[in-house]
Amino acid sequence: MKDSICILVVDDERVVRDGCRRVLTGKGYQVLTAEDGKNALEVLASEPVDLMLLDLKMPVMGGEEVLEHVQTHHPDIPVIIITGHGTVDNAVECMKKGAYDFVTKPFQVDPFLLTIGRAVEKRRLEQQGRLYEEERRRNLYDLDLEKSRVKTIINCMANGVLVTNRNLEVVLHNPALTRLMDIEQEVRPPVALDQITDNEALIRTLRRFQSGDLGRDEFVSQEIQAGKHALRAISAPALVPSEPDVVGTVTVLEDITAFKKLDEMKSDFVNMVAHELRSPLVSIRQQNSVLLEGLAGPLQPKQQEFLERGVRKIDQLLELINDLLDIARIEAGKHVQHRIPMDVEKVIQETAALIQPRAEEQGVSLCLACDGVGPVQADPKGMAEVLNNLITNAVNYSPGGGRVDITMKRHGDNLEIRVSDTGVGIPPEELPKIWDKFYRVKHPETRQVMGTGLGLAITRGIVEAHQGTIEVDSVPGQGTTFRILLPILVSDD
Repeated sequence: MKDSICILVVDDERVVRDGCRRVLTGKGYQVLTAEDGKNALEVLASEPVDLMLLDLKMPVMGGEEVLEHVQTHHPDIPVIIITGHGTVDNAVECMKKGAYDFVTKPFQVDPFLLTIGRAVEKRRLEQQGRLYEEERRRNLYDLDLEKSRVKTIINCMANGVLVTNRNLEVVLHNPALTRLMDIEQEVRPPVALDQITDNEALIRTLRRFQSGDLGRDEFVSQEIQAGKHALRAISAPALVPSEPDVVGTVTVLEDITAFKKLDEMKSDFVNMVAHELRSPLVSIRQQNSVLLEGLAGPLQPKQQEFLERGVRKIDQLLELINDLLDIARIEAGKHVQHRIPMDVEKVIQETAALIQPRAEEQGVSLCLACDGVGPVQADPKGMAEVLNNLITNAVNYSPGGGRVDITMKRHGDNLEIRVSDTGVGIPPEELPKIWDKFYRVKHPETRQVMGTGLGLAITRGIVEAHQGTIEVDSVPGQGTTFRILLPILVSDD
């Protein structure tokens, strides 16, 4: 909206036109004049006018005819009638036809300016109202367009979408949801959540979001079963920037039935192949051991060397098969099955004693520092495997000698185990990859180190199965430290 207000003064008396110009210009208004109705219409056609002062009695074209034209073609322009005392009735009639007000000649400046001011303010308010109305219409159009886009996107998604309000009523869903949840009847929001699903775990999660038990920035991923479908449900709170509280929840459900079946097939295949391979390999190794022991006759040195190489390769294959079986059990959640009260310090000492000869061959010193923590609830076989993997790696990746420190102490409610070496270290860009299956850190000094690349993946799986965490810190050329935290679960016995 422009700042300057343009007023058109239409009167056949020059003195009235000049007087109005002088008074109004002094108040900051822009003033145009016309001596009759015809001339006024020409001005209206060529100039933007915000307000009109209109005399009723004029030659060529009278004020009433001009007013009719303005009401038809420029209804937003306020018209103030200029009239003498004898024609007030006519001015009142004009107001009934749409004029804003009237002033009588001769003018009194203050009442005159007051009337002008009210008309200008009316003009401003109407223009502002039109702007607001246009903006509202644009916003409604944009909102409708956005809602249409979102609805189209949601309805075309292969994943199910479930949106609830503050009362945990379903207010939005898509066709994929009814298909994945095996819902046959028509769902008309809002509808109670328990009419959509009877899965207690999902309902409990959404209630926790609504009650504030879960943070505003958190999300929860969980597997649920809905009829014949295995689903992954990812839930998060619905937030409004101006609202301090959670206004609802949003859940996206993905069908993972095929992936679960594929994973079962993969595990079954790995187990089958591993068992089928292990039996003949064990048989071959036993036969080679018989030959090496001379039970089938004396061997030449070259024959002895070839058989020893063969036995080492068989041992590597058996190690790979065992690791593959461990990975399959971990992924199936069946690796850690038997937890008992156990002394981890004893396991550390036994494992270190087994690895001590290899450490001495490489000139590596094994140093133990264990504080008495007492028995904890854990799987002895799993703990032995974790410690064996970490200590063996520490020795293997310290090829030029050095030191490996194994420490154990209480850390709050956790048992902390550290395995530190002074070996080659791990480059920062490779640290996130060491947990990947079959990944091995490459270093010129450790090319001779043999392994499957599954040890750390198995280690992390076992630690996490005990509700623990494992972290690594490494500096190339200075060494690596693995830190394990396990919750101390003292046996009730």
